[in-house]
Amino acid sequence: MDTFLVTGGAGFIGSNFINYLNDNYNCNIINIDKLSYGSNLENLKNLKDNYKFIKRDINDDLSDVINDADYIINFAAESHVDRSIANPDSFIKSNINGVVNILENIRKSKNDPVMIQIGTDEEYGDIINGSFDERSVLKPSSPYSASKASSSLIALSYYRTYGIKVIVTRTSNNFGRYQFPEKLIPKTIIRNILDMDIPLYGSGENKRDWIYVEDNIKAILKVLFNGKYGEIYNISSNNEYSNIEIVNKIFDIMNKKGRIKYVSDRPGHDVRYSINADKIKKLGWKPEHSFDDALKMTVEWYLNNRSWWSGLINDDLISEEPWKIKWH
Repeated sequence: MDTFLVTGGAGFIGSNFINYLNDNYNCNIINIDKLSYGSNLENLKNLKDNYKFIKRDINDDLSDVINDADYIINFAAESHVDRSIANPDSFIKSNINGVVNILENIRKSKNDPVMIQIGTDEEYGDIINGSFDERSVLKPSSPYSASKASSSLIALSYYRTYGIKVIVTRTSNNFGRYQFPEKLIPKTIIRNILDMDIPLYGSGENKRDWIYVEDNIKAILKVLFNGKYGEIYNISSNNEYSNIEIVNKIFDIMNKKGRIKYVSDRPGHDVRYSINADKIKKLGWKPEHSFDDALKMTVEWYLNNRSWWSGLINDDLISEEPWKIKWH
């Protein structure tokens, strides 16, 4: 039976990935997570006996778990742009040094697993017209996106230099259940429930490309089993909306018109993200959820699971201008 080593498996996408594996595959699952602010073991409370959790940082010695792994999916990362502006050091440590440590543990191991390095469309930077493909030049704008771009390039170098079976994915903005309250969609839902102002940077016209988390999970698995080593695969549903459009869609679903408050823009705020996913579609993947249906499911999940998020929120996590906070 194959063993999946999932790093950062208690976070948003990682926990959704593990739950999907648990429900659809006969496999062993090892979850490595240091249980930082974005982790929540409550997301993984209904798993089978073939699941094992180990509290560990990806900068620690990983030789024992890598020796057991057939597949490694690295979700572990500091992931919030605003936090990277306030405190870039932790992003370098986790997103760059941590990836190097995983790769070095693989290189020194007698095992030969396949590794997926999870990247982001933010590595390309913003684009006014058209879309980025996998051959586009990287122009990251924030310490977060720069650290992710660095980790992608380092991972690919280990394929070229050492023959390690690495594949890189670059995915557009995920949304769905278990997303941490500091992100736009859950923050808007939660603040609207609590009758608080909904903060929007600048004019609210910055555009993002959105994908439902389950569609992303299926894309990652498609790449894992059918992708080519040493390659990059963009993952996108081509759902481009401005931040103000997202907020208004949430208001409509909730049938509650919230109060929008425009706040000072964060430094280096990208105008628009857009990536071309034709390459992965040639492997046979395509998104299965419409944006509006998936957003409705997401809003309903937060409305029905107040106990999940009520213990997580504080003034910092739902702050109007989080990039100004000195995170620790």
